[in-house]
Amino acid sequence: MAAALLVCTAGLHAQNFPITPGQRATANQVAQTGVPLADLVPNAPDEYTVKRGDTLWGISGMFLKSPWRWPELWGMNLEDIRNPHRIYPGQQLYLDKANGRAILRTRRSADGTPGGTVRVSPRTRYESLADAAVPTLSPQAIEPFLSEALIVDEAAFALAPRIVATQEGRVLLSRGDRAYARGAYSSKDGGKPLSTAKGEPVDYRVFRNATPLKDPSTGEILGYEAQFVGKAELVRGETTVDIVGKDGKVSTEIVPATIDIIFAKEEMRVGDRLVPEPPRELLSYVPRAPTTQIEGQIVSIYGSAVRFAAGNQVVVLNRGARDGLERGHVMALQQSGVQMTDRTDSARTQIRLPNERNGLLIVFRTFEKLSYALVLQVNDGAKVGDRFVNPN
Repeated sequence: MAAALLVCTAGLHAQNFPITPGQRATANQVAQTGVPLADLVPNAPDEYTVKRGDTLWGISGMFLKSPWRWPELWGMNLEDIRNPHRIYPGQQLYLDKANGRAILRTRRSADGTPGGTVRVSPRTRYESLADAAVPTLSPQAIEPFLSEALIVDEAAFALAPRIVATQEGRVLLSRGDRAYARGAYSSKDGGKPLSTAKGEPVDYRVFRNATPLKDPSTGEILGYEAQFVGKAELVRGETTVDIVGKDGKVSTEIVPATIDIIFAKEEMRVGDRLVPEPPRELLSYVPRAPTTQIEGQIVSIYGSAVRFAAGNQVVVLNRGARDGLERGHVMALQQSGVQMTDRTDSARTQIRLPNERNGLLIVFRTFEKLSYALVLQVNDGAKVGDRFVNPN
């Protein structure tokens, strides 16, 4: 059960992430020839200094018409930037144009061409212990959803530890409150008591409900999304005590575990489930188009009572790992064409206008049948049922 509930969370801090063979192959190819000038944005700068707050997505879009082609931008500068996950504030980028092609470099000689003799002298370099590399996407846009959103198996979620009581009969719980929880209800349910023993989890996320997510076209239930409401810390584990009655008989009573609420997004209550806090994992999001044709629809928009998704909002897609979607895949949003009557036709024929491109989104977390994606650009608000396709 624990294996079914544990999911991966992520931080966006730059590290020595692995570079996929596909990214390296693209980089090597583009490094040989550069990219056509037609692929550059009309106002691409001749030089640019990377500054704090930049993202790789933003820098790529500054030079290329298609920001998801970041591996090509990296490839244009393969000799100087060997790891696309490590671009630092203060680095100078120079755009060289020749013979209808463009090459991006981090240094330029006096005559404007790369190479030449570089004179260096000893110097001291100071760096913060915190990794200052520029992230692919804005951390603030994704990190909250990595810790909150959770696709669960309904049966396993029903057996998760739950809050069973509060102090003084309180109905709602918030930060600083104490409550009581149980993990084992019977020997048949597969659960086990909450424990503070070495190696057992003591940090938990608190979830409510398990809303079914259905495919907009087929009605198939693709998974269940649990509602994140807060975090709790296990203070004391579950125990039992033997009680001797007046008749001399000994009975065993259950003493639930003690938890403290340490964070509350919403007020919690009896019945809410506890899921162990998964280990923090460092992930990278290199924007790229899928190598195979993938299309699907938006299943839901993350957030209570949200009908339309704007930029920097999260949506759930009806495609996942089984369909070939991967972290970093960029997809194009399409707005469904309106059905209308052709008034120029005496027969008043019903027609449907073609789908129109409405923006871009990037996949940042995948499950078997579903994925979470961040809306990067959108013209009109995206809604449930809107389609997505390959960006190119």
